[in-house]
Amino acid sequence: MQKMLSHGTVVENDWTVLQMPVESVPQGNILLPLKYWLENGAEFDQQPGLVGVWLDSDEEVEALADDLPQLPVVALNFPKFADGRGFSSARLLRDRFDYRGEIRAIGNVIQDQLFMLQRCGFSQFCLADDVDLEAAAKSLNDFSDGYQTAADQAQPLFKRLRG
Repeated sequence: MQKMLSHGTVVENDWTVLQMPVESVPQGNILLPLKYWLENGAEFDQQPGLVGVWLDSDEEVEALADDLPQLPVVALNFPKFADGRGFSSARLLRDRFDYRGEIRAIGNVIQDQLFMLQRCGFSQFCLADDVDLEAAAKSLNDFSDGYQTAADQAQPLFKRLRG
């Protein structure tokens, strides 16, 4: 079973990410593509495992606004490490929609991004199989503080220093 980082700890990833077209739904915890969720979400009320949704970088989180309270996980896909739209989507989930569930980074996520992903509201990270997850967990603390506001800090550094 693949492993991932969750709140800075290496854990088993027992979720299956389904791709379009969805031909069959396995037992257990599943992450459905946004389009499939929007068309078929009601069918999953009796799903034996947990159900979350994943969005590609070109999809808008606003489409999930009404469903967020029932979703334990929203995963944001990074098709290329240079595609930063997932950072903005995470901030929208935390700040505008007050989403308190897990936000998971999937796709082409690299260790150098983890600190900033965490600042934007991500709590879980699925990295490539060849990545040392213990080293990746340590990189979540690469910097002691940030200057700007973020999902994890509402006040900029200059205001915190002024007291």
